[in-house]
Amino acid sequence: MNKTILITGATAGFGRATAFKFAENGFNVIITGRRKDRLDKLEKELISRKVKVLSLNFDVRNRSEVEYAIKSLPDEWKNIDILVNNAGLAVGLSHIDGGDTEDWDRMIDTNVKGLLYVTKAVVPLMVARKTGHIFNISSIAGKEVYENGNVYCASKHAVEALSKAMRVDLLNHGIRVTNIAPGMAETEFSLVRFKGDRERAAAVYKGVKPLAGKDIAEAIYFCATLPPHVCINDLVITPTQQANAEHVVRNTQ
Repeated sequence: MNKTILITGATAGFGRATAFKFAENGFNVIITGRRKDRLDKLEKELISRKVKVLSLNFDVRNRSEVEYAIKSLPDEWKNIDILVNNAGLAVGLSHIDGGDTEDWDRMIDTNVKGLLYVTKAVVPLMVARKTGHIFNISSIAGKEVYENGNVYCASKHAVEALSKAMRVDLLNHGIRVTNIAPGMAETEFSLVRFKGDRERAAAVYKGVKPLAGKDIAEAIYFCATLPPHVCINDLVITPTQQANAEHVVRNTQ
């Protein structure tokens, strides 16, 4: 029987690449997202890989939607082997005194509370079977802070703490937990952070070959397919040109 993976925020970036990586390797895939049009398109593309696909249209920030979606899973989809808590975002880039509180709420509600809502709904299904693997997509912003990153960094520090806590709390149930902390990656991340300003978003990666969604998908797949007695607890991934949040070498030519 094929294993099943559930991916939040599957319609773009790391989530989309991860869905394709696992589908191409025979996993049945549950994809979730807010944008139904993108979700429907992705479902059709994944089905062409000859695997089963189930799409769930909900916003991770809405606890009742999350709970309903998971409780309503058909029996054949309840044996979730892998959960990828990928839904997350950065919005705005300003000093703390100039921050937009709506942006703060959006980041905390998605990156922290959304991750918790989905995990709370899915983990009992894993506990009942004494097996499972949870991936939390954090960031190097969860390792260190940088100027103007304040609330985004705080939200990803929370993801780091929750990953460690989950690892301890679920240890007796045989459930693995892996924290993935990417550096500069060219997805829709900067476009969302700068609210559609494509020129400003492109400037983030100028002179750098950044990570791509498929690079993170490969790392997730590697960790997920290790022998059952092996757990990668924490994995930091950056472009070769980036050492940390502050140190980046850019090509000037």
